Amino acid sequence: MRIERINVYSAHLPVKNGVYRMASADVEALDSTLVEIVTDDGLAGWGETCPIGPVYQPHHALGARAAIAEIAPGLIGSEIASIRLLARQMDERLNGHGYAKAAFDMALLDVLGQKLGVPVSTLLGGALTDRVPAYYSLIVGPPNETARIAADKVKAGYQRLQVKIGGHNLEEDVAVVNRVWEAVGYKARIAVDGNRGLTVAAAIHLDRLCQAIPFVFEQPCNTMDEIATLKGRVTHPVYLDESTEDQNAVLRAISMGIADGFGFKVTRLGGLTKMTTVRDLCAIRSLPHSCDDAWGGDIIAAACVHLAATVEPRRMEGAWIAQEYIKGHFDQKHPVVIKQGHIAVPQRPGLGVKPEPGMFGKPVAIYGP
Repeated sequence: MRIERINVYSAHLPVKNGVYRMASADVEALDSTLVEIVTDDGLAGWGETCPIGPVYQPHHALGARAAIAEIAPGLIGSEIASIRLLARQMDERLNGHGYAKAAFDMALLDVLGQKLGVPVSTLLGGALTDRVPAYYSLIVGPPNETARIAADKVKAGYQRLQVKIGGHNLEEDVAVVNRVWEAVGYKARIAVDGNRGLTVAAAIHLDRLCQAIPFVFEQPCNTMDEIATLKGRVTHPVYLDESTEDQNAVLRAISMGIADGFGFKVTRLGGLTKMTTVRDLCAIRSLPHSCDDAWGGDIIAAACVHLAATVEPRRMEGAWIAQEYIKGHFDQKHPVVIKQGHIAVPQRPGLGVKPEPGMFGKPVAIYGP
């Protein structure tokens, strides 16, 4: 089975019900890049990469498509048997740019799963559950409104809430954390996510002002070095998210002992194949983590869920997918959906989702005959 053609598409994903607010940016619409790998025996595998704007990470939509243009021609005609060998071929074409390579990685696993008649979770080591917990992300907003939404989402079945802070004064951040805790208490686990928006001093202040509230502190400061200075100075467990730029960064954080858990993004770490390495590193040290991505449709969602299903449940912090914030699905027959705070693991071969034919229009690029 060889790669015959690679089609690249762009999908416009408006944010449902307004603006998605974080400490670093306000997002109204996303530009998702989709890769379709077509084989010489008629199979088609799909991958997706969808940066959440150009400032959240050192990723952006046009950069993904430029990187794909460097990589794709060198893959035409390649045998699909070893994902690791194809990864090496991609590295020989372009250094870095893991978020673009991740789309190829998903598509190749999708094709291979279809060929072998097994879901991608099997290729990643085997599912340990048939459904995984999701978590809800509460955007930066007024304290009372954020608390109201938090209570509603707990009633809807979510067992974990991510509360975004930053972008306004410390007093309001503290008020948001307190109001959410008053609204949900022990009915849900809480992660307070700074999205790199706090100074070290502000992080220490917030930690002490909210000392009685049980939560994990997710990426409060911008750099790993800043977060390292928090060790021994804050009482809440600290999770890393944006600082996990590659596998080496994860290894460094674990070896330094500065991370009590992680918020992992599949495309940031270069794809599902590389994510299995950091999953196993976390297993060795019993570190909990999530299996997410920045944004995207059913393809990225399916990828996150397949990976999450292979994580020991007691270490699984949940899978975040953008379903709550976007309209419709790429695959109307087999959508990836959240029900009562959980997501069923696709059981069909490959990723288990197929975009509706023609829904993305004409390809923005075609490689191969």
